[in-house]
Amino acid sequence: MNILLIQPKMNKRPMDTDLKTRMSPPLALLTLLSLTPEGHEATIINENVEEIDYDCGADLVGVTITLDVMPRACRIADEFLKRGVPVVAGGIHVSCCPEGCLSHFAAICIGPAERVWARIVRDAQAGCLRREYCDMEGFSGDEIASPAYGGEQKKYLYTNVVSTSRGCPNRCSFCYNSCKNRLYIRRPISNVIGDIKALGTRHVLFIDDNFIGSPEYTQELLRELNGMDLVWSAAVTTRILDYPALLDLMAKTGCKSLFIGFESINMASLESVNKDNRVSRYEALIDAVHGRGIMINASMVFGLDGDDRDTFKRTLDWLVEMRVETLTSHILTPYPGTELHRSMEASGKIVERDLEKYNTSNVVFKPSGMTAEELEEGYLWMYRQFYSFRNIFRRFPRSRAQRKSYLLFNLFYRKFGRFTSAIARIVPLGMLGKLAAKIAYKV
Repeated sequence: MNILLIQPKMNKRPMDTDLKTRMSPPLALLTLLSLTPEGHEATIINENVEEIDYDCGADLVGVTITLDVMPRACRIADEFLKRGVPVVAGGIHVSCCPEGCLSHFAAICIGPAERVWARIVRDAQAGCLRREYCDMEGFSGDEIASPAYGGEQKKYLYTNVVSTSRGCPNRCSFCYNSCKNRLYIRRPISNVIGDIKALGTRHVLFIDDNFIGSPEYTQELLRELNGMDLVWSAAVTTRILDYPALLDLMAKTGCKSLFIGFESINMASLESVNKDNRVSRYEALIDAVHGRGIMINASMVFGLDGDDRDTFKRTLDWLVEMRVETLTSHILTPYPGTELHRSMEASGKIVERDLEKYNTSNVVFKPSGMTAEELEEGYLWMYRQFYSFRNIFRRFPRSRAQRKSYLLFNLFYRKFGRFTSAIARIVPLGMLGKLAAKIAYKV
């Protein structure tokens, strides 16, 4: 069979450029590629990079779905349905909210695809697709398939993405990990190292939801990575402060940046979404990370209960004072299937049903401490102010080793991202990514 694997076009947020849409290849589809049985030809189409040819002669289509691309995925499925081609949907939104997806596709895959993809292909070839495929009971980390790396270097800013786990042990109510059908499992360390070696690079981006979900596992992994002369980044929770020896090992093995879920500087706001952060520990955490030569990408969420119109300025002042290097900001978004969505639905707070707007840059609910217009404007104001020339200068790292990467991200990715995107129409993105890594980290 001729199998087409599709990543639907994402909905860019106001601060996003093509650098965001082409940051890295879709790992979910690369994994399906590696799982496709011999005798079948599978091709990946990322709609952020190339157009879909609906008349390509596909016998089966697989589409991976995050929430905001759901409407686009449905339109894609409709086009193939007109041509008699079955479309199978999977991905995090399908797993967390299968009841909202079932009617739009020939079949859906709930949970991991490793045990069921070959079965789906076989059933599609026989013309007897089931409506649902789900086999996740007892699913373990050693069953996670390695992606089919290779062949995508020129299309993306980075191709060096690796996962060490799936899911997160925490259950913050606004996060997909509060949904049913979510697992937290860790891969065998030998498999992780095998993926790094397959990529053939010293610069690695670990894309786990929570790189320290099991600190003991992370420590064991880093001990194995010690001596490989890597440069890497990952996402962690504020609990990293509890593990100074692990932070030391991170610095020793080449960690240069950590994405940290601070989410809010208001304790009442954090408690409203079951987040176990402690604001009183934030400054010690930042000092501990910075003191080891590691930069911070702060994740902040606005619109939580307890937030008001003054939250934006207070947050900005704190981030600048602490010299936080980069910011990823979000408007609180009740993803279907999460505890937050169930709560907001019950209280009648959800006012927008268009899923294309569920990309954390639109207000889709009734905030409690400000108007929807104030929340949206405050969110946009945060980005403008944080990445203003004045505040880029005020946040300038004290550590000399961080300055090149700091300027590359703040200026060429955020401040002048559209200019860099224009350059990428002439110079392949993969080449720009390698150049940035070479300038920042000498890799």
